[in-house]
Amino acid sequence: METLLSLATGLGLSTAAGFNAYVPLLITGVLARTTDLITLDAPFDRLEEPVVLGVIAVIGLIDFIGDKVPAVDHVLHAIGFVVAPIVGAALALGVTSDTGATPVVALVLGAVAAEATQGARSVARPLSTVTTGGVGNPVLSLGEDGLSATLSFAAILVPLLAVVLVAGVVALVVLAIRRRPRHRPIA
Repeated sequence: METLLSLATGLGLSTAAGFNAYVPLLITGVLARTTDLITLDAPFDRLEEPVVLGVIAVIGLIDFIGDKVPAVDHVLHAIGFVVAPIVGAALALGVTSDTGATPVVALVLGAVAAEATQGARSVARPLSTVTTGGVGNPVLSLGEDGLSATLSFAAILVPLLAVVLVAGVVALVVLAIRRRPRHRPIA
């Protein structure tokens, strides 16, 4: 059971990393440092160090602000295609390292969940830019940040709730894809 709960935590954190890679890193590091809610084994315990948390906070703040600016957000999303799966894989592996979960399963789960979420968000943002002239992007970005934080806390506090939230995100993405306007070829 412990292995399944740790995989649920890994899934929630890595999905959160797809929305904003720095939020789950920061939440995990701070909670591991200040509470008994989560324990990170070496080498992942480096995430708890003040200097590491400070660097993540600074980069996260730059990303948080930049993601609210049309055009800059698209550059950050391109960077996110590399950063998100690395963070997702590291978080999934970090929370499952002492539970007996196969490391390859955790790595693949984390990377795929983060990259899939990052991909969905990178598809939604250009649509927002086109349909709202970029005005909707900051609102969408704040929603992504909030969802990342919610998923991160849920993954650590109530892992099964995180799985339900991830399933809800998947359902919303599938619904959005099915409802998108279809382009018909001009004859």
